[in-house]
Amino acid sequence: MPTILDPTDERVPVRRSLTPRPEALTGTIGLLDISKPRGNLLIDQLELRLRDRLPGVTINRYSKPTFTKPAPEDLRRKIAEECGFVIEALAD
Repeated sequence: MPTILDPTDERVPVRRSLTPRPEALTGTIGLLDISKPRGNLLIDQLELRLRDRLPGVTINRYSKPTFTKPAPEDLRRKIAEECGFVIEALAD
């Protein structure tokens, strides 16, 4: 099992384990663009690769209004209701 390090405080490491992986991905994946410059280019490429590798999965795209603040509550709620998985991407 891999070791996960927490960079916030090494004096008392927190024990964490990976969430078990599903046998197969099904349902809907959300791609969240946090609105940093060129983030949409990363999301575009990620979407293409996911569609090639996971043809039975639905992909929804979302964007935050600005990268300087957390996603609005209504956007977070919508993503949680519509998606089983979320990938948040940023770029510069």
